[in-house]
Amino acid sequence: MSYPGYPPNNQSNPTLRPANPFDAHRDAEILRKAMKGFGTDEKAIIQVLAHRVNSQRQEIAQQFKTMYGKDLISDLKSELSGKFKDLIVALMTPTNDFLAKEIQNAVSGIGTNEETIIEIICTASNAEINNIKMAYHKLFGNDLEKELMGETSGSFRRLLVSLCQGKRNENTFVDVASAQSDAQNLLQAGELQFGTDESTFNMILCSRSFPQLQQVFLEYHRLTGRDFEDVVKSEFSGDIENGLRAIVKSVRDKSSYFAKRLNESMAGFGTNDRALIRIVSTRCEIDMVEIKNAYLSMYGKSLEADIASDTMDDTSGDYKKCLIALVVG
Repeated sequence: MSYPGYPPNNQSNPTLRPANPFDAHRDAEILRKAMKGFGTDEKAIIQVLAHRVNSQRQEIAQQFKTMYGKDLISDLKSELSGKFKDLIVALMTPTNDFLAKEIQNAVSGIGTNEETIIEIICTASNAEINNIKMAYHKLFGNDLEKELMGETSGSFRRLLVSLCQGKRNENTFVDVASAQSDAQNLLQAGELQFGTDESTFNMILCSRSFPQLQQVFLEYHRLTGRDFEDVVKSEFSGDIENGLRAIVKSVRDKSSYFAKRLNESMAGFGTNDRALIRIVSTRCEIDMVEIKNAYLSMYGKSLEADIASDTMDDTSGDYKKCLIALVVG
């Protein structure tokens, strides 16, 4: 039986791979020269930083400080401006620190940006969750779980607390009998009763492995003929619906989820540059090839073409050039 979204297409396929050969000393010299004297050589900055992975950029920053007694990020901040500066600072920040800062930004100030929290927390592996939690505590001195509890409520809060444990089963073995039982329990908790028992959805979607959940969705479809994401849409609303759907999409095809997020960041009037920078700067080292393929098949246009047309107000063109360099590889 064929079923949409299977098999999943979540393999690692980055556009940005470690530079080889790599010489942090030489790169530090190039960056110093690019920022020394009158004017800044943005092209040289892009040539180095958009073609090194995050761990290599950290080595360059260390080398820069050793050679010149100066902080590379501080120098870059003082030389650059606008969205290009934001993108370069994102590239220079260790990934876990960067994502922790993005969550902190989402929970600080007036209102909470639930979309950002969902994008980061609901798609993360156990290791990613635990690394972000450690980075959050190191940077802000606070417990990420407690922060999220203070900013959210109800079933959405419970979903985030469950995911923050970083204890999802990550075995690749699929137990079909268990998946059939879970599908039956989900049916009983949703469609077959008045109201929804959200705790059953929470327990299954936050604890089962991704391969196991694929089987659960398949068994649910066999039982009811309904797509599981449609069931979530009909049973839930608001942030909990969006959170659960993000998990379902990640289980099926994470690259399609991020392709949709990128399209949403550029759709309509204005650009959500923060989301665009976050997704491009982090996913280019993970699965950007798959995201680009998904984007093309979903929207009939290449991701780089949409980035080029959406960043028209980028007067210098450096922001656009750097984003496209990361997407093209």
